[in-house]
Amino acid sequence: MKKKRFSKINIMFLILDFLALIVIFVAYGPFSFFRDFLVTTAMGSMSHHYFARTIYSDKMIAETLSHNYVAEVDANTDAGDIVFNSDDDGNYESIYEEQILKRDPDNDLYKIVEINENGSKGYMVVIYDPSRISLVNARRLEVGGQKLSVMATENEALIAMNASGLYNIGGNAIRATGTVIKDGKIFSRGGSTGFGGGGLIGFNYDNVLVLTKESAMEAIEHGMRDAVEFGPFLIVNGEASTIVGNGGYGIAPRTAIAQRKDGIVLFLVIDGRQAGYSIGASMNDLITILKRYKAHNAANLDGGGSSVLAVNGKVINKPAGYTYTGERYLVNAWILK
Repeated sequence: MKKKRFSKINIMFLILDFLALIVIFVAYGPFSFFRDFLVTTAMGSMSHHYFARTIYSDKMIAETLSHNYVAEVDANTDAGDIVFNSDDDGNYESIYEEQILKRDPDNDLYKIVEINENGSKGYMVVIYDPSRISLVNARRLEVGGQKLSVMATENEALIAMNASGLYNIGGNAIRATGTVIKDGKIFSRGGSTGFGGGGLIGFNYDNVLVLTKESAMEAIEHGMRDAVEFGPFLIVNGEASTIVGNGGYGIAPRTAIAQRKDGIVLFLVIDGRQAGYSIGASMNDLITILKRYKAHNAANLDGGGSSVLAVNGKVINKPAGYTYTGERYLVNAWILK
């Protein structure tokens, strides 16, 4: 009886040892895919860096990130490239152009296109009149901000999408990461975005989506109306950023904003972190989708649990964080009224 019990215990430990060896081989072995995926996904979030630091040293994390990053285009938006003309003559060079230009009956303001590819699902909102897009800031930042659906309802928004990143400043109080510009004035200056790329992302008074590395004051002097600071920039003046390795941001729920040369604006939200429904998207995935729809300027906005899209005050995607589903509280949003 004792021998049988001893044998079972030995087998159990042998199994555990074998599993431990597999984990060590996957995490530290010669094939870097898992390590790249875990490190970039964790470090690409705003609050889950510990996932990577639990397994890897800071030196190994830094080395991994040095081989996976977005090399942005070294330029600011040339606003003169945008010539507003979204007329539909019924001739489409591709199914993607038809999805953009062929408007829904009785709706000249926007159109919703479903995105479903490579295990990822989401929505793209096609907005025909960017003059009706603005940034709204959440109330009650001292007690946690507001959900997107609440901001949308309070501001009578037809469409609403998350914008800035956010961080906790103590208790339940939150602030936007980076600078926020509203109505041509600096609304707030938050802490670091936590990301190496990007800059100011917003609309000038000519309703052109501007991506710029300028300071907030310089951007305002050059006509910036509303803007948030985030990134990375994905496409600038029609040129896509270069993705090195896996891009350095892993796979996660994503939010992006873009504008075509004809002035049409695209709001893109991809769900993620939900096995069997949608895994999320990489920066390269965003570029691929947005280039397909002829984005001329495009930038990544806060993703993860913040990625949310509302139509007439109702959330239409499935937002999810690492440990929860549903809306989180935000600091601001892009809206269409």
